Amino acid sequence: MADSKSTGSLNTADQLAREKYFTATQSQLIWARFKANRGAMIAGCVLIFLMLLGLFAPFLSPYDPTVKGRDKDYQNGPPQIPKFCDHNGCSARPFLYTLERTRSIKTNFRWVTEVNTEKRRYIELFVDGWEYRYFNYRINLPGKNFDFTIPGFSFTTHLFGAADGNIHIFGTDSVGKDIFSRTLHAIYTSLAVGTLGVFISFVLALVIGGVSGYFGGLLDGVIQMFTDAVRTVPAIPLFMALAAFVPDTWSAEMRFFFISIILGLIGWPTLARRVRTHLLVERNQDYVLAAKLSGAGAGHVIRKHLLPSFTSYIIVDLVISFPYMVLSETALSFIGLGLKDPVNSLGVLLQNVTKADVLLNYQWYFIPVVFFIALVLAFVFVGDGLRDAADPYSDKH
Repeated sequence: MADSKSTGSLNTADQLAREKYFTATQSQLIWARFKANRGAMIAGCVLIFLMLLGLFAPFLSPYDPTVKGRDKDYQNGPPQIPKFCDHNGCSARPFLYTLERTRSIKTNFRWVTEVNTEKRRYIELFVDGWEYRYFNYRINLPGKNFDFTIPGFSFTTHLFGAADGNIHIFGTDSVGKDIFSRTLHAIYTSLAVGTLGVFISFVLALVIGGVSGYFGGLLDGVIQMFTDAVRTVPAIPLFMALAAFVPDTWSAEMRFFFISIILGLIGWPTLARRVRTHLLVERNQDYVLAAKLSGAGAGHVIRKHLLPSFTSYIIVDLVISFPYMVLSETALSFIGLGLKDPVNSLGVLLQNVTKADVLLNYQWYFIPVVFFIALVLAFVFVGDGLRDAADPYSDKH
């Protein structure tokens, strides 16, 4: 009797689960399948964490990443790891040792930095430091009439700092810049370039692919010839040619927008082809014909009926496009064709690891490489997870 009751309850639960599955919306089905992919969920958490690091980089950074010689006595300095215990005992507050510069006959009267293990410097939270602004944009375009500034909001509070001295968790570079602060700002810059580039390519792909697939015929043939021409343009030689024409007087912001626009202008053909293919198949469906008979224009049919029919695949394509945009910006900056100092990007930071003595003496220069690899892999795994989840009715488990 008990077995029959338990079997009945299981059948009822199974029926409820099946009913919930078949009545779920497309977004709910995609989210359910995405959550079942453990690797994609972990990558999503890593990606959100890196995005938050970049978004709140000024607040998390103890020092201005663009100022040279911030710590003149600690150039090419190794990472300073906070401690809780040493030979003098343990402390509830993390601390660092004091660095002292001395000159004596033992060092041939040269200045030498020594660590005083008897004098602690405690880490403090929510300290006042360099001024930074959120939503502050200063655009310097060619010609003074096109320059404009958005003031934003000013703050001076930072998450942490060290009493009686500086703290460099990731060490410093050859000019005394804090690598931790530079890494966080580099994540933000690379993501911003990728976001702007993906947005430009996304708009172009939807417009060009939508027009080509909806109208077809001669217009489709002309557009596809143009699309093939753009696809055959090699990126690196193109940027090498453009770099020769970029004036040295351009500001860092102008270079930023220039790189983003070029990446967007050469990154749209793949998505445009997919939009075109889908619209060629769907344009003769009954719901499209009904919309036409109701008096809807071509723009309304494409925007309200055809594009929403495969929104999930467009979102997947956007997510997958992000790592390629970040890789492109990093590669261009790495070879000197993209962003340059004082702009902090992952590509700019990777330029520092090309020197031979860095691998032998200054291994902490490679710390931004770890964040770069984590960012790209997180995008790739999230994109793969969304691609699998975009087809919620498939038999893959």
